[in-house]
Amino acid sequence: MKHTAFRPVDPALLAPAPRAGVLLPLPLAGAYDYKLPKGTAVQRGLLVQAPLGPRTTLGAVWGEAEGSVGDNRLKEALPLEGFPALPEKLCDFIDWVANYTLTPPGMVLAMALRGGKAFAPEAMRTAFVLGEARPKKLTPARERVLAVATDGLARAVPALAQEANVTTAVVRGLIEAGSLVETQLPEFDAFPAPDPGLPCATLNDAQRAAADALCHDVRAHVFAASLLDGVTGSGKTEVYFEAVAEALRQGRQALILLPEIALTVQFLDRFAVRFGCRPAEWHSDLSQKERTRTYRAVMKGEAKVVVGARSALFLPFRDLGLIVVDEEHEQAYKQEDGAIYHARDMAVVRARSEGCAVVLASATPSLESYVNATSGRYAHLKLPRRHGAAVLPEVRLIDLRHEKAESGTWLSLPLRNAVANAVASGEQAMLFLNRRGYAPLTLCESCGHKMTCRDCSSWLVEHRYRRRLACHHCGYETATPPKCPECGAEGSLIACGPGVERVAEEFKALFPEMRVAIASSDTLHGPAETQAAIRAMAKREIDVLIGTQIVAKGHHFPQLTLVGVIDADLGGSDGDLRARERTFQLLHQVSGRAGRAEKPGLVLIQTRNPADLVMQALASGDRDAFYEQEKLYRERAHAPPFGRLAAIILSSHDGEAVAEAGRVLAKAAPAARGVTVWGPTPAFYHLLRGQTRERLLVQAEKTVDVQGYLRAWLGAVKLSNKVRVTVDVDPVSFF
Repeated sequence: MKHTAFRPVDPALLAPAPRAGVLLPLPLAGAYDYKLPKGTAVQRGLLVQAPLGPRTTLGAVWGEAEGSVGDNRLKEALPLEGFPALPEKLCDFIDWVANYTLTPPGMVLAMALRGGKAFAPEAMRTAFVLGEARPKKLTPARERVLAVATDGLARAVPALAQEANVTTAVVRGLIEAGSLVETQLPEFDAFPAPDPGLPCATLNDAQRAAADALCHDVRAHVFAASLLDGVTGSGKTEVYFEAVAEALRQGRQALILLPEIALTVQFLDRFAVRFGCRPAEWHSDLSQKERTRTYRAVMKGEAKVVVGARSALFLPFRDLGLIVVDEEHEQAYKQEDGAIYHARDMAVVRARSEGCAVVLASATPSLESYVNATSGRYAHLKLPRRHGAAVLPEVRLIDLRHEKAESGTWLSLPLRNAVANAVASGEQAMLFLNRRGYAPLTLCESCGHKMTCRDCSSWLVEHRYRRRLACHHCGYETATPPKCPECGAEGSLIACGPGVERVAEEFKALFPEMRVAIASSDTLHGPAETQAAIRAMAKREIDVLIGTQIVAKGHHFPQLTLVGVIDADLGGSDGDLRARERTFQLLHQVSGRAGRAEKPGLVLIQTRNPADLVMQALASGDRDAFYEQEKLYRERAHAPPFGRLAAIILSSHDGEAVAEAGRVLAKAAPAARGVTVWGPTPAFYHLLRGQTRERLLVQAEKTVDVQGYLRAWLGAVKLSNKVRVTVDVDPVSFF
């Protein structure tokens, strides 16, 4: 009798399909249950394509399934080719951010999947290298192409033609002749590796001590937080570059956060001088293809250093060894829409989860960081002097109550004379006014009507060069009308107050021979135009730069010796707890642009309130006295960093629904020890982008679990679907 041989059945085929909780990049409450193909390991962070209704979306395995849905009803999520996964530490960070900010975790995950196309199979591109055959006819043009190709590098047809200064037809002729042969290259060129061994700048004793401390933290491979607190021009960048170099020597990656794209212009050049190449970039101005390239390189560990905006904090670093937050005090690090978070604070959290060093650098630290450093929670690394021969500029106050000027003029006589003297000496000057456009308000001198935005409770700003009135909150624009829309009076609309355009107009009338440029977000569109303006200033093609806060920080112009502040009182009475701190930081930073090289600098600040604590601190140069006084005010008020705040913003196109939601919420606020609820009250801009807005503010003692309080409160109230509820934990603005 013949016996049939049976093969043993693979147990994996008999086992049920594994289940997993899959988090989708959508504002959903949590992960959804899916089944995975048989044999798939349930790995946290594993990227899958998950069906959701009629479509399929990218998601990530987040943990075990809840198990409340039967197998027959579960849909299958398919792992991506190659089984890519987000690092587990990044997944933990996403959960932490979501929990702290009360944001649906899927919305936070969406920020980590912004380079989603990077997970697709890598495409190849066709290039050509030198072949063995020689063309029968060798023209000078063909000789140039072959000479370029002798280095053995593979190039596409257009690149060969450009380098050899020939047409693409010449290159294609050599391909047909077999003199150039086809090869395949990856879709993207690899990022060059920064070289930590290149010579660094000569550091003074304070810089060397700070650099050594940071390098020690990087080598330790454990979490350590430091405040690099140095005066403007003290060489903070050179110091933390040494920490970056140490991370590279350790084979780890580094992330440098900058608050604005405009600051990257000179920074990238400085980085290239120190490390021999530019770093990878990550910001909103990149094309989708560039973002895909950077994301993929970060994920593979090929991008060793990334310089980016706040969203770079959610990139999938393979082995992060250092995070630097430059200009850590900047309000631009706070994301105010979608997932609301502060990148400075979350950078510290990510460093803790990664077990790496984090450096917060500023000449004017946030009060939160200052308190953390002076209390010993962070290491406090001080750079008290400017680098080299440069010294801090002299600061003088110009009392506008005594310096009488003609109506409608904004430049005092002392400031005019100082500019004339500086330019006559072959030096440069900067005039600063943190107000875009020509005038912040246009009104009718006949009836007093103010030109306001149709969708916001804000004035329309005149942009005279474009003959437009614009809202700087929602983007609404309209042509400047020839007559008052309220009373119909012809030619009655007048400009009130100055913007940078109006200051430039006055300046050109006074000094027609001087070369003047305006620097604001209205005149510089994107990094390319910003870079051109900065280079023109550096080449001394500009005598006087008139700008907004876009010129206040990060720039180094050796011949800039005079800074004039047109209206220092702007922003000093915004009605929120950080108004004075922000005013001091901004004016201190713009003052720091003067005298950064051998020539001494002078700062003239025009003010109508010279006795104000901020003005006195700027004039005396006693920054720490200002911080200690501000610290005392905050402590008495139980305000951050000595207490906690959280804002609830209600908004809707239906104003009555917003008012009713505010009343319901206020009535339902739980009583709790150490917690006070203020409001509801109309927001500073009670109408924004067509929506009515009200705010409630939770003030709590530092030991209170604010997130738990908010969850209990909001979870117990059912509001109208018409009203959007936004929670802002640790608000930095109160608009």
